Amino acid sequence: MGDITADDRTDEQLLTAHLAGDRFAFEELFRRYEPQLYRLARITTRCPDDARDALQEAMLSAHCAAGQFRHDCTVKSWLRRIVVNACLDRLRRHRARPTAPLDPELAGHAPDPTTALDTAIVVEKALMRLPIDQRAAIVAVDMQGFSVAETAALLGVPEGTVKSRCARGRSKLAATLAHLSASVAR
Repeated sequence: MGDITADDRTDEQLLTAHLAGDRFAFEELFRRYEPQLYRLARITTRCPDDARDALQEAMLSAHCAAGQFRHDCTVKSWLRRIVVNACLDRLRRHRARPTAPLDPELAGHAPDPTTALDTAIVVEKALMRLPIDQRAAIVAVDMQGFSVAETAALLGVPEGTVKSRCARGRSKLAATLAHLSASVAR
């Protein structure tokens, strides 16, 4: 009755057990955070297939690099950082795909702004046209609710870099989406 099951162990205990050879400890750790990590990958990559692949790459990387965990953050934050980095790596590899400018229809006239879905689609398209680094910062800070400090740690860059990436990305989004506010005002 006093035995500790995987469900009762902390993240750190599960990681330690994994390193000690417990075959199921890492699986339990992954199961705890899989939905959150997938959502993070999905928002970062904006493609379900890329998100699944990046998550798989990230978990393999975390599994193999568990011994390098430095205990300077939570295991959950460490996993998030690995997922974001895997997503960014995947996006960088796919940079060869050319980005297209906004459709003239979208640039000059917004779809019917009365439906939230149409607006969300336009915003997503505008977000996808941002450079990867700006998109990652905006997704982490503005969409996921991470602080600038957490985002800096997640992306492995200084806080000032996160702030400038967010500012530049927001400025580009504002310019691209200015027609939405004009349409709503009418």
